[in-house]
Amino acid sequence: MQFLDEARITVMAGKGGNGCMSFRREKYIPKGGPDGGDGGHGGTVYLVGDDSLNTLIDFRFQKHYRAQSGESGRGGQCAGKAGEDLHVKVPVGTSIVDEDTLEVIGDITENGQLLLVAQGGHRGLGNIHFKSSTNRAPRQTTKGTEGEERNLHLEMKVMADVGLLGLPNAGKSTLIRSVSAAKPKVADYPFTTLVPNLGVVKVGFHQHFVMADIPGLIAGASEGTGLGFKFLRHLTRCRLLLHVIDIEPVDQTDPVESARVIAKEVANYSQTLAERPRWLVLNKLDLMLEDEAEAICEKIVSELNWQGPVFRISAISNQGTERLSQAIMTWLLEQRAIEADDPEAAKAEEQIRVRMEAEAVARVEDWLNRRHKRKTAATEDDDDEDFDDDEYDVEFEYVQ
Repeated sequence: MQFLDEARITVMAGKGGNGCMSFRREKYIPKGGPDGGDGGHGGTVYLVGDDSLNTLIDFRFQKHYRAQSGESGRGGQCAGKAGEDLHVKVPVGTSIVDEDTLEVIGDITENGQLLLVAQGGHRGLGNIHFKSSTNRAPRQTTKGTEGEERNLHLEMKVMADVGLLGLPNAGKSTLIRSVSAAKPKVADYPFTTLVPNLGVVKVGFHQHFVMADIPGLIAGASEGTGLGFKFLRHLTRCRLLLHVIDIEPVDQTDPVESARVIAKEVANYSQTLAERPRWLVLNKLDLMLEDEAEAICEKIVSELNWQGPVFRISAISNQGTERLSQAIMTWLLEQRAIEADDPEAAKAEEQIRVRMEAEAVARVEDWLNRRHKRKTAATEDDDDEDFDDDEYDVEFEYVQ
């Protein structure tokens, strides 16, 4: 199964049916008068959330969606049939932006949620509407209006409470395997993780949260280096970030400097995301003696001047992972309670989401400008009229 978290589609609503010009003609009823019916409304295009979907890959093969047009009216005051609405299923967590106006149309955040993206055309009126005492045989009708047509940019963001940050091979996938039923591939080479992975972490009775693991970040990720930059958007919906650090990297790099690089890349990508609460998770304590591991951990915390929560774990042996999960669940419950009781806190959270959406629109605008430049360059250099944007899309495969 392939994973695609960005897509471009064109949606076209149905045209409204035309009004009919007709006059009643029956035996023994002379001059029966106008009886032209109205046309039918054009079908509207909706996007609907479906939690059984976890990729936008279907939109790579079908990019045009058209709702049914309304039928024209008929005589005998018969109205035309309205066009059927079109419901296009998208994964929960999809953001929709109009590529032409850069308007954020909305977010699909719940299963079954409907979002209108293209309004169907209005029906035309039959000549029966234009009769009057001075116009007894009207020949006026109106035509149905065209339905909306929009070019949409779809961007899927996983719905998770907690997101994992870190370099490749920091142990993020091992952590999500140890605390949930998710089974991402784990290996001893960089970029083992190629797509985001979600895991449901159960803590106690009827208490759980969702954790997201994205490909590791490297220096220059915010500018497009490596794989993680393509998936940073999946962290924008997370309430809490866990910065996972390998305390003894195989390549002998400095964990402190690596942590600073990751923080810088996140801030370059989104300043709002960088302001999200972030906890430090020092991983792979099992690789050394307890005293030695404690000394290294103290050194990392001290040099980073870290003021937030710090957790020392070994994901592969489950050391400290239960305590981490409990702390996360407690924090999430506290945040939800605060927002429920304090309107100002709820408003502040909403403002953060608005800022992130504004940043997302800016990134889409930049992406569209770069795409236009690529098209122009390809046309000028190669005189290639069959330029295809799809060559710039990146696909990855789920690893089972």
